[in-house]
Amino acid sequence: MPSAARPTPFARRLRLGALIDRWQARPADTARPIVLDARHIYILPSGGGLLFALALVVMLLGAINYDLGLGHALVFLLAALGLVGMVHTWRNLLGLRLTPGRAEPVFAGETARFPCLLENPDDTPRRAIEIGVAGEPESTPLDLEACSSTRALLAFTPQRRGYHTVDRLLVSTRYPLGLFTAWSTPRPQLTLLAYPAPEFHPLPASLQNGRGVWQGDAGQEDFAGLRLHRPNDSPRHIAWKAVARDIAQRPLLVKQFAGGTAGELVIDWAQSAVLAPAADTEHRLSILTGWVLAAERQNTAYALHLPGKDIPSGRGPVQRARCLEALALFPA
Repeated sequence: MPSAARPTPFARRLRLGALIDRWQARPADTARPIVLDARHIYILPSGGGLLFALALVVMLLGAINYDLGLGHALVFLLAALGLVGMVHTWRNLLGLRLTPGRAEPVFAGETARFPCLLENPDDTPRRAIEIGVAGEPESTPLDLEACSSTRALLAFTPQRRGYHTVDRLLVSTRYPLGLFTAWSTPRPQLTLLAYPAPEFHPLPASLQNGRGVWQGDAGQEDFAGLRLHRPNDSPRHIAWKAVARDIAQRPLLVKQFAGGTAGELVIDWAQSAVLAPAADTEHRLSILTGWVLAAERQNTAYALHLPGKDIPSGRGPVQRARCLEALALFPA
């Protein structure tokens, strides 16, 4: 059997930080910016630090056995160096200020990026800091100069549609010697809306010529010109005479009309049952999401009809956001 993947040091620090926070029953951080104070910064020896300590013990035993004065001096010097490094590692996070921001909605399975402003109020640079979202394998390394700030993008990948809460970050460092790991787990309580993962299919003919006739952008009475063929265009509108003049070189062209009343495209919940089982709600939502994106790409006015919710016809970013939000929050 294949062996399970070993957790990364970032994930191991997250687990330990979660246990400490649970023991302390730490509430969410509501203040902005979030300041990393001494109470919420934890520190432990790293793997290299444990090996360093073991080497010191062996050296001390040898110095005692052979009564080496210089050996004792070297052991105590290295031990003091390690303790000084521990203090500097802990102080590398002390007083750091974090201001997390809002991430734009993404589709399920895509990676969202939460902006986070980090500020160093001291006149001492902060080096080799890692910051990331709890449970995510990706972290962002950065350096902060004295009395400066920088912006980091924190990765988060929602696996399902709906609202998600990012309630824990992880900030850690091993600077300067790598013998100790200091970390903190601020809890900003960020929220993210994930749309259903789109599944792209051509718009069915019933959506084009069924409920609300869809005949183009400007009407259906007067001939207004030709345009390139789109996958969802009706064969009745193809300009066959124009194509026949040079069928080998000329692409398919479609007639455009102006005047009269242009119908609207209605994306209906019932239509998704053509491509997915009626009981598979998530699959049907993915199909509807693909149709909404297809209609938006074609700059077509469209409406969305769901059980218990109807969104009137419209187009543009606002209409797209309204429809995708309705699909994301549709009852399971």
